[in-house]
Amino acid sequence: MRKILVLFSLLVGVLANAFSQLKTDVIIIGGGASGTMAAIQASRLGVKSIVLEETTWLGGMLTSAGVAAIDGNHNMPSGLWGEFRSHLYAYYGGPKEVETGWVSNTLFEPQVGNQILQKMVADESNIKVLFESKWKVAEKKANGWSISYLDAKNKLQTVEGKVLVDATELGDVMASLKIPYYLGMDSKELTKEPFALDQANDIVQDLTYVITLRDFGPKANKTIKKPKNYNKEEFAGCCDVSDPATFNQDNNDCFKMLTYGRLPNNRFMINWPKKGNDIYLNVVEMSPEDRVKALEEAKQMTLRFVYYIQNELGFKNLGIDYDQYPTKDGFPMIPYHRESRRVVGKSLFALQHIMTPYDTPEKYYRAGVIVGDYPIDHHHYKYGNAPEIDFVKIRVPSYNVPLGVLLPKDYDGLIVAEKSIGATNIVNGATRLQPVVLGIGQASGVLAALAVKQNKQPSEVSIRDVQSTLLDNKAYIMPYYDVPPTDPQFKTLHKIGATGVMKAVGVPYKWANQTWFYPEREISEYELIEGLRLYYPELNTVWTASGKALTVQGLQDILKEIKQDISLVDLNNILSKNKLEILKDEGSKINRRYLSVILDSHLRLFEKEIDHSGNLK
Repeated sequence: MRKILVLFSLLVGVLANAFSQLKTDVIIIGGGASGTMAAIQASRLGVKSIVLEETTWLGGMLTSAGVAAIDGNHNMPSGLWGEFRSHLYAYYGGPKEVETGWVSNTLFEPQVGNQILQKMVADESNIKVLFESKWKVAEKKANGWSISYLDAKNKLQTVEGKVLVDATELGDVMASLKIPYYLGMDSKELTKEPFALDQANDIVQDLTYVITLRDFGPKANKTIKKPKNYNKEEFAGCCDVSDPATFNQDNNDCFKMLTYGRLPNNRFMINWPKKGNDIYLNVVEMSPEDRVKALEEAKQMTLRFVYYIQNELGFKNLGIDYDQYPTKDGFPMIPYHRESRRVVGKSLFALQHIMTPYDTPEKYYRAGVIVGDYPIDHHHYKYGNAPEIDFVKIRVPSYNVPLGVLLPKDYDGLIVAEKSIGATNIVNGATRLQPVVLGIGQASGVLAALAVKQNKQPSEVSIRDVQSTLLDNKAYIMPYYDVPPTDPQFKTLHKIGATGVMKAVGVPYKWANQTWFYPEREISEYELIEGLRLYYPELNTVWTASGKALTVQGLQDILKEIKQDISLVDLNNILSKNKLEILKDEGSKINRRYLSVILDSHLRLFEKEIDHSGNLK
């Protein structure tokens, strides 16, 4: 009898384990840059998430790939990116302490970045991270998703959730679901971009297996064993540190090349494009097993470059920092992928939407949820004969990315993050960078959380709800250089900008492009009435607005045309509530800040719904 009871107990245990599964609101596959931010943001909106991450770290390209030098958005510290940076400042002792290399204003040790992200996640009660977990199958159910995965003990487990976020490095989940995607260089016929090729191809950007070196002191000799197939000519010319974006002349300076990615505490990020350790390997559509084999050559390339730095350039004191990553060979856990599959989304974000956002058929700027300011930066040095696109000559202002890039065109329940958004190959050269990908994660977290809370598909969630929630969390929706989160009217100015009633001025500028709203500038009657015509078609027959500066009287006259009369007393009540000085009389001029506050309060234009093309519904 005892044996029967024991066997029965074991059977019950086996069955219970077989049928037990985790349940959550949002499943995030990938704890990289976007996946981590998506989980944090969803948690702060009261929504639970489970993150499946293959490594023991969080942060992806920022940490696990070793790319610990932030490119772009230094002057747009949007949302969670700004928060992460503030933690770096606190850890190292301020902004100057992380300005250690000339490629970036913010550099840090990958291990420190991981520690900060782990702490940010640990502070959230609604996040569970399953480290060393590999997803295997994503299955769509009537009420959500079921994901099978191998846990840290290599046991097959299951997690169920309502919304799924593909935050993998290469868009593997969407590919497994047979969701259409683009890969490689696009054709002009598809994108309508003036710089695009006539014929598409599958060429992706070079990738890099980064490594972190450490300065062990002037007398140290940390030279590694000579790698196989080493040829010093492979790296000849690597010390060219000229800057093509500002058209400087050649400057052969080997120490400056190394300080490109100098990190705090005498460490160096080796991620050098010119005759360095970039390599062309298109592993995107390979199996995981074949990727591992192929990426070994990327590691060998980096080891050859390290040996060249030590043996040919004479920096024997710079050795591999074996304590930086939890790996035996001293390499990061993953390579730096600059390009992924790109989803065929509800929006295809192309170069013209950055260069001339107000002049395209799609008004994507109205649907913006992520911002960036970095130039179009492509790495094609190592392919050999990649078709020529002069990326350096593509001059762009700062930009915002529309919500529709996160959503597959004809597939519900999935949000696509990381570098797999619906952007063109050319535009991916800007949207692939860390602050933008962090913003992609934050926007994905808001979208997923609102879908869960409202019991909707992600594609059904109001774009304005997503934007408003992002603004509440100090994230930019417009790429304004001069309207930071510290601005008293931050939310209002971004909201009015997203209506299109008042347009901003974009400026291509070196490696940190700009868009200026100019809150304190005057605005003309004509500019206002032109901006309002979309919302009030009756103004299409009105041509009495002058080019003179807008006054209280001018505003009142325009509002009368749309039956939205307002008195000076009411105007001043609005301004007082927003802690702005009141206007003296009908002749007082109204600048763009004042007008934004008045329009937002009186006309509530931002509350009018838009579609994924930015058009009014």
